[in-house]
Amino acid sequence: MDIEMNNAASLNLADSVFGAEYNEALVHQVVVAYMNGGRAGTKAQKSKAMVAGGGKKPWKQKGTGRARAGSIRSPLWRGGGKTFAAVPRDFSQKVNRKMYRGAMRSIFSELLRRGDLTIAEQFAVSEPKTKAFLSAIEPFGDRDLLIITSEVNRELFLSSRNVPHVGLSDVESLNPVALLRHKKVVVTAEAAKKIEGWLA
Repeated sequence: MDIEMNNAASLNLADSVFGAEYNEALVHQVVVAYMNGGRAGTKAQKSKAMVAGGGKKPWKQKGTGRARAGSIRSPLWRGGGKTFAAVPRDFSQKVNRKMYRGAMRSIFSELLRRGDLTIAEQFAVSEPKTKAFLSAIEPFGDRDLLIITSEVNRELFLSSRNVPHVGLSDVESLNPVALLRHKKVVVTAEAAKKIEGWLA
């Protein structure tokens, strides 16, 4: 398919990558799996077995008039263990390569259909200045942007890091959450060809 670029030229890209049907269920599954992969899951508490001490029976079973007790670390006691103590949990979900690539194709195709994906011939700044970066993104209208280039050089990184709502990524670091987080996505022609080679 021929996709019009921002300079009125056109770029021929594979229908299978930029013209795929949107699979909402697959995209949802991959996004949830990706976000769960970032969860620490480090919540932990000590159960009766984990709390130090409490091995000796505090008093004999019968004859004291008090309620029977077997350990000073019972969950009923102050300083005792927690009933059903929380343990560290792994939230990661398995997503195979075919599913991941399918979701990425769906997202790119949907962005293009909605008019939220722009192919730029190139995207660069001459100096690492925020002002230079703002001038470069001005033609795209919206400032809530994800810019995808074939590689992120020092000038681009330094000039963009102080601009809110703007994301910068190379093709290798691309993920579904970044694509969906921004209102508009700008892809350089070179990066688009790399994406085509990766997802075709």
